[in-house]
Amino acid sequence: MGTFNSIEEAREFFKNDKFAMGTGIYLDELNDEYCQCSLKIEDNHRNAVGGVMGGVMFTLADFAFAALSNQIHSPTVAQQVSINYLSAPKGEKLIAKAICKKNGRSSSIINVDVVDDTGRDVVQYVGTGFKL
Repeated sequence: MGTFNSIEEAREFFKNDKFAMGTGIYLDELNDEYCQCSLKIEDNHRNAVGGVMGGVMFTLADFAFAALSNQIHSPTVAQQVSINYLSAPKGEKLIAKAICKKNGRSSSIINVDVVDDTGRDVVQYVGTGFKL
C-alpha cells in the first residue's frame, strides 16, 4: 500500500485540510489506484441563484485528487488542474471518483469525475501532481 496504511490513517491526516473538511467533504474510499469522496449538499453550498457554487464542486474534485496523489507519493502538490462543469447537480449528494491515469517518476496525472446521487455527470477534472 501507499502512504496511508488504512482509510482511518488517511482521514486523520486530512483532518488538517481545514478548508475541505469545513466544506463537509468525507473520504469514503482510498487505495493506490482509486479514491472516492462525497459531500452532502447543504444550503451554504448554494450560490445566489440557488445552484451549487462552482467552488464547492472544485473543492470536492481537488480534495479527491489530493487524497489519491498523496496516497501514491507524499508529498505531492497540484502543478496544473483543469475543470469542466458539465451540468448542474440535481440530487442531494455529490460523489467524486478519482483514478490515476499516469504515475511517473516526478509527476502523476489524476482524473476525477464528479456525479450527483442521481447519476448525473457534474464535473470532469484533470490534475497533474508534482511529487516533492
